[in-house]
Amino acid sequence: MALKRMDNVGIVVEDLAATIDFFRELGLELEGRATVEGEWAGRVTGLGDQHVEIAMMRTPDGHSRLELSRFLRPTVVEDHRDAPVNALGYLRVMFTVDDIDATLERLRTRGAQLVGEVVEYQDVYRLCYIRGPGGLLIGLAQELG
Repeated sequence: MALKRMDNVGIVVEDLAATIDFFRELGLELEGRATVEGEWAGRVTGLGDQHVEIAMMRTPDGHSRLELSRFLRPTVVEDHRDAPVNALGYLRVMFTVDDIDATLERLRTRGAQLVGEVVEYQDVYRLCYIRGPGGLLIGLAQELG
């Protein structure tokens, strides 16, 4: 059997509405919102009885998705948002944008903060990391040339 595609990347958030607004500002589209709860869902995650609000965000090309989850039950047990970029495990999601400066300007109105600085890599990309809502680490890349 062959792998068909990567379906989505999941991110647990504190403020679902603010995070949806942030990713909309970045250019993702809200595909849908739902509540997932009950014992059946806990069998998938191993968390038991759970109640989660989710939002599925889709990139404009329709190929990639973010699943944003806000857990109402059980409560969040760990917080990795302040982990540096060399921490083990899943860390960040990166998006390619047309204009990194204009994107940063728009996202700053939603609270985004530059982690380091915008740098150029071998005349191929301009890159940066930002902290988004709730401290989420997000990478931005602009192809040059």
